[in-house]
Amino acid sequence: VQLQASGGGLVQAGGSLRLSCTASGFPSGFSFSSYSMGWFRQAPGKEREFVAAVIWSGTRSSTGDSVKGRFSISRDNARNTVYPQMDSLKPEDTAVYYCNADQLPRRYWGQGTLVTVSS
Repeated sequence: VQLQASGGGLVQAGGSLRLSCTASGFPSGFSFSSYSMGWFRQAPGKEREFVAAVIWSGTRSSTGDSVKGRFSISRDNARNTVYPQMDSLKPEDTAVYYCNADQLPRRYWGQGTLVTVSS
């Protein structure tokens, strides 16, 4: 499974940004809706941190404690794409954001997209 993330960039504190991650290259018998999708982030010198995830149907999602109430996640199974919506951004949200696709026990990672929040 290949994951292509996009949408990162520079944004001012308090602003919003929507990333996207498009998946392709599914094994035979599987499709985008076979996978739970999510996002993690990693700031310089810090461990990778859970941001958000959504199950295959899009009907249930979860967000990390540090972004709860500010970030949300959705998916479009027809477009093989997952979207984290990031609002009320803070400088501490600055990180490389990584998309992941899960079909446990396997997890696939995208290449990451940099989000920089200026104060």
